[in-house]
Amino acid sequence: MALGVPALPLTYVAHVLALVASILVVLWVLNFRGGLAWDSDNKALIFNLHPVLIVIGLLVLGGEAIISYKALPLKKEVKKLIHLVFHAIALILGIVGIYTAFKYHNESGIANLYSLHSWLGIGVIVLYGIQWIYGFVIFFFPGGTPDIRRASLPWHALFGLFVFVLAVGTAALGFLEKLTFLENSGLDKYGSEALLVNFTAIITVLFGAFVVLSALADAPPAPAADDYEAI
Repeated sequence: MALGVPALPLTYVAHVLALVASILVVLWVLNFRGGLAWDSDNKALIFNLHPVLIVIGLLVLGGEAIISYKALPLKKEVKKLIHLVFHAIALILGIVGIYTAFKYHNESGIANLYSLHSWLGIGVIVLYGIQWIYGFVIFFFPGGTPDIRRASLPWHALFGLFVFVLAVGTAALGFLEKLTFLENSGLDKYGSEALLVNFTAIITVLFGAFVVLSALADAPPAPAADDYEAI
């Protein structure tokens, strides 16, 4: 599963896109949506945590975890630990991000789980959790036998990319859904906020694309002692 091109330059692009997406989503909620709050009489401030935690947590940290094996000039065991920890943080922030959407809906008297975006979001976080638990048990502790790890690795990598792509697509749907609600409430369809939201979504999708390309590209040669290589 390789493209025949070096991964490192692709990871540099992914890093830049991750930074831009993170800045843009924070800029959006701070400059246009009034800021962030865990508890507030203005319930919209609670919802604002949702896109920030999903983009910076689930997507950016999750994407960086995926490409960590291709981007970091470190020993395999160190990269494996970084991969595991980044995914764990991404999963936790993703769960909290989804909780904030439920919290906003419940405190605002809005129904839950009525849209395709919400259905896919629940599916993504469940699959992400299953993927992390499986990876922890097989590749970290207690760890499978070398044969089990070799047999599991391609499926673990493929399923991880599938979940990540699904997460990026779900986020794009979320940007579309929120912007549609805002525009139906009077937001200028060609105004600066609408352009910012669309541009943030495009950068997020591009980040996802470069994460996938980095994962499929050729990694630097593994040390001779390595018995397997993870994405």
